[in-house]
Amino acid sequence: MIGDALYATAVQIRHNVLLRLRDPAQIISYIFLPMALMLVFEPLYQRALDGGTLQTVTGPLILFSVFALGVVGNSVLTEREWRTWDRLRASRAPRTSLLIGKAVPVFTVLLVQQTALLVFGCAVIGLPVPRDLLHVALAVLLWGFAVLAAGTALATVVRSRGDLMLATDLGAILIGSLGGALVPVDLMPGWLQHAAPASPGYWGLALMQNAVQGDLRGMLVPALVVAGIGLALAGLATYRLSRGWGRSDLL
Repeated sequence: MIGDALYATAVQIRHNVLLRLRDPAQIISYIFLPMALMLVFEPLYQRALDGGTLQTVTGPLILFSVFALGVVGNSVLTEREWRTWDRLRASRAPRTSLLIGKAVPVFTVLLVQQTALLVFGCAVIGLPVPRDLLHVALAVLLWGFAVLAAGTALATVVRSRGDLMLATDLGAILIGSLGGALVPVDLMPGWLQHAAPASPGYWGLALMQNAVQGDLRGMLVPALVVAGIGLALAGLATYRLSRGWGRSDLL
């Protein structure tokens, strides 16, 4: 039984890797667009802010990782549109292998995106190499998990690709801008500063910035909040998919 479950999981992972490789446009754009944004904003942040380099790198990283909700959502929505998710659920493959097989390739994409942007920030923008790479790795893993969970949960709710794109684009702008990805929270109007902690992007940005600076104590609360958001959304997505809410006839 364990061998069958592992084999089914491996087949699902291979299948989803092929889907991502055959349609890499979104992945490429969400890596190179934030790089261009860093180059454009770098002189402005350097003149306007203390620690402008940190904001230059981590702001676009958080903003475009939220845009990557579209990559996650499409991975589930495509299966629904092709009506293959129904067949997978009706097969002998365990539900856990279906979910893991879907999650692992997309999670890897998110990790590659965030890692590439951090490396670009250090090599080109001038961000100091983080003091402790383990702290940064933890932040990348936690934020990637939260984005993965949010995108998967979103894909079980929307009824069309247009709905997904609308939710992704608006969500990325709202979550990113309110969380301080474009303009630091300290420079926002007072009422927005009070509203900023309601955005997951606020906690993701705080987690990433403290991780890059090597501030383990400063990471603690943001890490707990981001992990809590990820677990809650992952639980919602798992429940809906396992109960049939990802059926094709709901599109």
